[in-house]
Amino acid sequence: MSRIGKKPIEIPSDVEAKIDGNTVTVKGPKGTLTQTFDSSMNIVLEDGSIVVNRPSDNKKHKSLHGLTRTLIENMVVGVKDGYKKELEIIGTGYRAAKQGNKLALNLGFSHPLELEDPEGITTEVPAPTQIVVSGIDKQKVGQYAALIRKYRQPEPYKGKGIRYVGEYVRRKVGKTGK
Repeated sequence: MSRIGKKPIEIPSDVEAKIDGNTVTVKGPKGTLTQTFDSSMNIVLEDGSIVVNRPSDNKKHKSLHGLTRTLIENMVVGVKDGYKKELEIIGTGYRAAKQGNKLALNLGFSHPLELEDPEGITTEVPAPTQIVVSGIDKQKVGQYAALIRKYRQPEPYKGKGIRYVGEYVRRKVGKTGK
């Protein structure tokens, strides 16, 4: 039995969950999320918690069991608290600015990059070298933060680029002159 899959998902008092077949809708103070899961998984609402059961010990069902439970839990946490990823920009002249719902990045290219915030995602720039990506969908927040980071990944010689807060960048020794 999957250790993760068999744990029930507790529903907080300010969150409302509705199950229609294999479509789970979770509504909370931050918003509403809806997702449809594999038809072989049995999702049940019992005594203020959601329980995910699998039909057999088939390898596919075992792998879907824990995944389904984790995705539902991420939905519950997202509508209650939300998710956020923090990025920091390191490098001379590298900076970010917010213009309406667009994020303007100066990353050493000949022109500034302008990225429009996707639906359900908000970006904040508390300082010119910090970006905070937040939203209720964990997957979308992580994907958008990864997209921003991809434009200038941290390089190993000087450490310049966009990195997650707390990310360790392994440094290399540069050329030595004679």
